[in-house]
Amino acid sequence: MNQKIVWLAVCIGLLMVTMGFLLLDHHPKPKTMIAIKGAQFYINNEVTYKERYWNSQKIEGLLFNARMVQGIFDDLNPKTRGNFIYPDTKKWSPERNTREFVKAMASWKSHGLLAFTLNLQGGSPTGYGNKDWINSTFDSLGNLRSAYINRLEKILERADELNMVVILGYFYFGQDQVLKDEPAVINAVDNITRWIIRKGYGNVLIEINNECDIHYDHDILKPDRVTELIKRVKKISRNQLLVSTSYSGKKVPSDTIIRHSDFVLLHGNGASPEDITDLVDRVRASAAYSPKPILFNEDDHYDYDLETNNLFSSIASYASWGYFDFRRDGEGYESGFQSVPVDWEINSKRKIQFFEKLKEITGN
Repeated sequence: MNQKIVWLAVCIGLLMVTMGFLLLDHHPKPKTMIAIKGAQFYINNEVTYKERYWNSQKIEGLLFNARMVQGIFDDLNPKTRGNFIYPDTKKWSPERNTREFVKAMASWKSHGLLAFTLNLQGGSPTGYGNKDWINSTFDSLGNLRSAYINRLEKILERADELNMVVILGYFYFGQDQVLKDEPAVINAVDNITRWIIRKGYGNVLIEINNECDIHYDHDILKPDRVTELIKRVKKISRNQLLVSTSYSGKKVPSDTIIRHSDFVLLHGNGASPEDITDLVDRVRASAAYSPKPILFNEDDHYDYDLETNNLFSSIASYASWGYFDFRRDGEGYESGFQSVPVDWEINSKRKIQFFEKLKEITGN
């Protein structure tokens, strides 16, 4: 009798463990898939902005985006953390930041925004410039910090629900010094890439690092060697992930980077509308270029009421354009989408102008 009771208890225990694993592993299968065919983007096998033209310019196949790099921001340095407090609570809260980010995403999508750039090491939380704050999904050895990953997952899940694309930057030149050495950088790339693949996210484009030509501590993140990491992500993901990296404003990536990138990233900071046209033309004139999308994912120019501006020049050149709003003008917490704490709603003059123009262009 005792043996039967013991056996029954063992069977019940095994059943409970099995059910527990099933429950833990029960996540809805991601539904949003980004793909590239020639120079066009596709979401779930349908070309973006299908059949859309604006002012006789082709919109179909583009991927309008915005720089929202601080979605999982935190400052792990207690000496500087107080710089980022919310004015109403006098405290900083990374959970609130991500929660408000997720809440605002549907409004961005309703205006025609299909993608945004998020960075695992953020960007300058004061718009431009970097000091002593510590904001990194990776620790010194390249291991993933669980609190950051939990916040990242919330954003990727919501983006998947909304059929939105996340341009996910791995490294930022203001934070790469957090990583001890080159093996730590490689370990970080391996860990986050395997996590993305394991979770099954198909709505992610990879930007290895933001502006690889600026002040990186590790040689493997600089222009001459960053293609090693592009190739590494492709190998680990078995080419499931689309990968690129970016240079700073008014710069065209090297032929090597153009050749190995699935899409070409450009930045319009400091550029005129004529410069935008020239940058795109120079990419297409490269001997390394084959038909693939050209995408600006950072441009701090606006002037949507003028006949010509960087956004319009990008469209005329058939390149996707990305809105970068870093400035402070006293509206909300900080009026832009980069200075922390961020107000993620569309509620400042500059944001309203961009999103209303985007709505007009995309026909949403």
